[in-house]
Amino acid sequence: MPWGETMRKILLATAATACLTLTACNPGGGGSGNKPSASHPAGGQPSATTPTPAGTPGNGSATPSSDPGAGQASLALGVPSRTVGTKLVGILEITPTTVVYTKEGDGTTSRFGTFAVITTKDASLTANAADEEPASANGTKGGWRWIAANGQSVAEGNGTAYKVLVTGYSGVGKIGPGTYQMRSEVFDLTPEQAKGGGTLVYTDATKSENRWTIPPTDSGPQVADVKKRLAS
Repeated sequence: MPWGETMRKILLATAATACLTLTACNPGGGGSGNKPSASHPAGGQPSATTPTPAGTPGNGSATPSSDPGAGQASLALGVPSRTVGTKLVGILEITPTTVVYTKEGDGTTSRFGTFAVITTKDASLTANAADEEPASANGTKGGWRWIAANGQSVAEGNGTAYKVLVTGYSGVGKIGPGTYQMRSEVFDLTPEQAKGGGTLVYTDATKSENRWTIPPTDSGPQVADVKKRLAS
């Protein structure tokens, strides 16, 4: 078993013991603020493999990749997965809730043809504040990627995607114990990269992966809300 996955299993197991005393350990955790809420399906176990190189945000559309984790089972949209916070601090439960495809959003036009806008709900499950692992300069060490059906890896924020801000789904910074944030990930895709949907990949602080299968059409409980905010 890879070192990263072994480390994550230890951290998750340790956190699960402490988590029993926190109400935030339920899928979705406690609420904070007045941001939109998301559905909370039954929890799923995180999947993990070696991370795959991704395109640099804002510089090109994608980096061809054999995607060594392609054989790993992916969760469905709306199914939460528990993962380690940045710098190995805290445990996050991440739930991708909705996907919207659009050529324009927040006054910005897609450079490559289609924005894939994905909203997520991040809940902190332990007594320590936790945050997502940020992507490195070349998009290989952590954060979010889109894996197209042809195997290409696309980093979050590539093309003109970094200009798109989805108000109400723009949580940033550490998430306090027992609270959650609504966030969004935006990818600028070519028609080929968007065709047939894709696989959403999050790489955590142990370099392990969480994967979700993203439908090829607008899906999820917040589609109408996201479209409204993108158009405003």
